[in-house]
Amino acid sequence: MKYSYLLLLISALWCCTPKEKAKIPVIFDTDANNELDDQHALAYLLSNADVFNILGVSVNATRNGGDIHQQYQEAQRILALYNLDAKIPLLKGANASYPQIDSLPEDGMEAVEFMLQKTRENPGTVIIAVGKLTTVARALKKDPDLANRTRIVWLGSNYPEPGEYNQENDTAAMNYVLSTPVPFEMVTVRYGKPSGTDAVRATPQEIADKMPGAGPLAEKPVEGRNGGSFTHFGDYSLDLFSHIDLHGNPPSRALFDMVAVAVVKNPEWAEKTTIPAPILINDAWTERPDNPRKIEVWENFEKEAILHDFYSRMKNYQLP
Repeated sequence: MKYSYLLLLISALWCCTPKEKAKIPVIFDTDANNELDDQHALAYLLSNADVFNILGVSVNATRNGGDIHQQYQEAQRILALYNLDAKIPLLKGANASYPQIDSLPEDGMEAVEFMLQKTRENPGTVIIAVGKLTTVARALKKDPDLANRTRIVWLGSNYPEPGEYNQENDTAAMNYVLSTPVPFEMVTVRYGKPSGTDAVRATPQEIADKMPGAGPLAEKPVEGRNGGSFTHFGDYSLDLFSHIDLHGNPPSRALFDMVAVAVVKNPEWAEKTTIPAPILINDAWTERPDNPRKIEVWENFEKEAILHDFYSRMKNYQLP
């Protein structure tokens, strides 16, 4: 009788105990050596392993930061600073652009096959893309069913206005993704406007105050892209800020890509609107109000909340 009562008690406790929230499976697709926001976005992602199940990182090459090998090396530096370079897969994605892929059958295929395999194993995986969309477009072309098992969150575009770096690096890839049924979310940039990720900015003084020693201690010193030797991401952050052009008043730098990770972590940190998918023609957006294909647009980001969480996680990181 006592034994049966004990089993019932254990069962009741198990049923009533709050279940751990499932982690969000993520593939992070980045032009890692471009500017400095990619590195901060990857570090923030790695510091939130209690929120994200990080399946892998893929790199692509845009017009700044060198070819695919240099992009790979920079992503590898960040992983090494977190002692994760041997634990989280790092894949080479597109070096060329979407119009060239038919003549370059192997370009980016390492990352393409990885995306297809991991999304089959983990339906619902979020691909956070913070560079050009070439690798994602190639994966969708190779296996259209990818659209049914993933969600693309892309940092790019000044929508509804023209221009923006990631968009301009492969407009054909972006238009192709917009033509597919894959769930697609555009995290807007909007240079100089308060409604885009350009408004989520850090000054060198803020970085100097908050980042020294941030992140785990690397088992081996890592050589930075500008030289020097680093054992914490926070110190590498200071170095990146000391080698970059600053803009605005006060002089600062936007952490665009980090914001894309932040809104996947907490959708309350921005506003999201559903619209009929437009198309980019001659570098201008053309609205298609009758288009049944819908996408989502992120804007009006909670700068203070996002930056507070970023700096907090740099010190109180949760590793895979």
